[in-house]
Amino acid sequence: MKIISDIEELRDQLSGQLRTAFVPTMGNLHEGHLSLMRLAKRHGDPVVASIFVNRLQFGPNEDFDKYPRTFQADVDKLEKEGVYVLFAPTEKDMYPEPQEFRIQPPEDLGGTLEGKFRPGFFNGVCTVVLKLISCVQPRVAVFGKKDYQQLMIVRNMCRQLALPTQIIAAETRRADDGLALSSRNVYLTPQERAEAPMLFKVLNEVASEVRAGHLDIFKLEKHAVHKLKKRGWEPDYISIRRQFDLQPPMAGDLAKNTPLVVLAAAKLGSTRLIDNLEI
Repeated sequence: MKIISDIEELRDQLSGQLRTAFVPTMGNLHEGHLSLMRLAKRHGDPVVASIFVNRLQFGPNEDFDKYPRTFQADVDKLEKEGVYVLFAPTEKDMYPEPQEFRIQPPEDLGGTLEGKFRPGFFNGVCTVVLKLISCVQPRVAVFGKKDYQQLMIVRNMCRQLALPTQIIAAETRRADDGLALSSRNVYLTPQERAEAPMLFKVLNEVASEVRAGHLDIFKLEKHAVHKLKKRGWEPDYISIRRQFDLQPPMAGDLAKNTPLVVLAAAKLGSTRLIDNLEI
């Protein structure tokens, strides 16, 4: 596996490749990330991964400096997966001058859910993803469904900007007890780790109620939030949305069985967890 930090060197290395599959990450790789590499391999060749902790998507009170960085362990894992190139730029490589041009997603998609609680987050995500795609120029790029809103925003951005990159969605990988795999799970204490699967359990309960025909959306969301609060969580939201645009479902959507998704974000101790479940 070649490790490259310079953008021009990366482009030279990939020159002439027409089927490149790309998996962008922020490192601290776990089995969820590695499953993305395997999916990428089924959709293209060669596979290029990136590791870059993107300062632009961290808010002023968020954990940029604390974000876990495990570069050598990540390299070992990617080599075992047969990744061809690891693009590992420094901040100076990615942002040699102030990044004054930014990509702003539409408010109805980027300003809700995560965008409401993390202002500027998707601005930073879209800007770095567009820049990474420009560097790698892949035919396909793989994003996980765990970050469901991010997946939808990136997919829409690529379509509207006519980028020649197809976005492939990968299913969320989970531990045996249901907890979605996440780099931030390392922040959980043993007691919090034992409690953490409750988030997915609550999402399953909400989904079961919807499938059973209980369509008072507001009541279902409120009950789910209350259940987590009683167990010591601090929920930001539990919200039922339409899959295709992440807007709240209307009565007609419920009658027509429009595909829905229930999304959640909640703090457990000092760790903020997100998850979702398609309905």
